[in-house]
Order: sequence, then C-alpha cells, then structure tokens
Amino acid sequence: MSASGFKSRGGLRRIFQAARYSWAGLRAAFRHEAAFRQELALGIPMIAAALLLAPSRWAALAMIASIVLVWVVELLNSAIEALADALSLERHPLLGRAKDLGSAAVLLCMLLAGGTWAVALWP
Repeated sequence: MSASGFKSRGGLRRIFQAARYSWAGLRAAFRHEAAFRQELALGIPMIAAALLLAPSRWAALAMIASIVLVWVVELLNSAIEALADALSLERHPLLGRAKDLGSAAVLLCMLLAGGTWAVALWP
C-alpha cells in the first residue's frame, strides 16, 4: 500500500502547514456555519463570566473547558455535515443518520456544559 500524496513529511514546515489548515477551518466555520457563530457569540462572554464568577481556578477551568468542548464538537458536526452534503444532496437514510448523530453529540455537550456550570456555581 502506498502512502497518500496528501500526507506531510513532518518537521517544522508541517507544524506551520497544520496551523494554516486549522486557521482556515476556523474561518470556514465562522463564515459558513450559523450554529458555530451563535455558540461563539454565547461562549465568549460565558468564558469571561467564568473567569469572574468561578469560585476556584479548577471550577473556572471546568466551566471554560465545557464551552470549548461545545465548539469542538460543533466543528466536528459541521465537518460531518459538509462531507455528507459533498457526497449527495439527495435524502439518504445513512447520511441523515450521520447528521442527526452529530447534532445529538452537540446537544449532549451543551447539556454537559450546563451541568458543569450549575455544579461549579452551586453555593
């Protein structure tokens, strides 16, 4: 089996290329994904609030991590949706299931974030 022509060789150049691809992915998500923009709009002020309201550094870390986790899973969900749409724009049960599963993962992360904030801020 031959190696993919898309795989990098390694080294410092690979790190810079990976950073470029990551930044391009964040820009694409911001530009094309309304849900990601909404979660950023809610999450950024929540991170600032966590730094002010958290009773400890560990609570602040958990609160912030729960928000970042929502963003990460939303990015993965958006990637699944983009790939599914690239394969076919027609209704297909497996593509629909893949999109629904990604959406469910985002919902579970949001519930986890809510629970994390409730526990961290509980008097």
